[in-house]
Amino acid sequence: MAAVAASLLLGGTAMAQQLSGAGATFPAPLYQRWAVEYNKLHPEVQVNYQSVGSGAGVKNFTQGVVDFGASDAAMSDEEIAKVKNGVVMIPAAAGSIVLAYNLPGVPELKLSRENYVDIFLGKITKWNDPAIAKNNAGVTLPELPIIVAYRSDGSGTTFVFTKHLSAISPEFKEEVGEDKSVTFPVGQGGKGNEGVTAIIKQAPGSIGYVEFGYAEGNDLSVASLQNKSGNFIKPTSESGASTLAHIEFPANLRIWPADPTGAEDYPIATFTWLLLYKKYDDANELKALKDFVTYGLTDGQKFAPELGYIPLPAPVVEKAKAALATIE
Repeated sequence: MAAVAASLLLGGTAMAQQLSGAGATFPAPLYQRWAVEYNKLHPEVQVNYQSVGSGAGVKNFTQGVVDFGASDAAMSDEEIAKVKNGVVMIPAAAGSIVLAYNLPGVPELKLSRENYVDIFLGKITKWNDPAIAKNNAGVTLPELPIIVAYRSDGSGTTFVFTKHLSAISPEFKEEVGEDKSVTFPVGQGGKGNEGVTAIIKQAPGSIGYVEFGYAEGNDLSVASLQNKSGNFIKPTSESGASTLAHIEFPANLRIWPADPTGAEDYPIATFTWLLLYKKYDDANELKALKDFVTYGLTDGQKFAPELGYIPLPAPVVEKAKAALATIE
């Protein structure tokens, strides 16, 4: 278990409770906003969240070098078994994974299910390919090579994205598969949602998968994706919320809507999890952490839309709070 550092507050003798967390880049802007806003209300508690990726977050959490972890891929039974003090997973935020692109003069783009699978399999290599053009009548697509951008680090965003592609394409499932780290047949890698966003901003002709808030915050164009019902859906808070609204969580709170069925559902939306220990050795640390997470699940949700996230549905909040109550 991570040792709890304490430091003197400026101008006083009270000790500041430090909470350290690390993990997914997907929810990092939201968690970091929670930390700032919570500290305004509770200056005696300082929360430091490092955006290192889900893979590194799970590793740091398992090794006990942080007070909490975060991952877009809920931990497996095998991973949980390696954590000495036990694990409680809390769904804490939700968002959409989008295909952001850099095509000058093309502010709107529709990609069919076959289109985006084939782009990430390296089977469609030019933007003016007839397979893309047929879904974009009236749009002049440039004769640019497609540059695929993907995550180079262990990533829950990759896990969710490849889980969706594997659900809709047996070929993708066989050739690439689903995991936090996979080998794409084409493209170049960037570390974190930040790294993929940087590639897309810098390279005309590029396309990559990032969390919606990163695309929105960097003024990137995002594609409308075809869902299971055959409709092309633009990623918005509303279309992402539609995807997540009817999900029934199992008892272990692990679920991914790999290929949602609603007519208005955006096809790639997911929850992301805070990873907490079942048992904490320090009572002050436990109290501060439970209070911070409760803040995130309640008042903190109001910051979700402005940062490009989806507020948790009320039934999910209640299940998350019930899970939080079990840590000790």
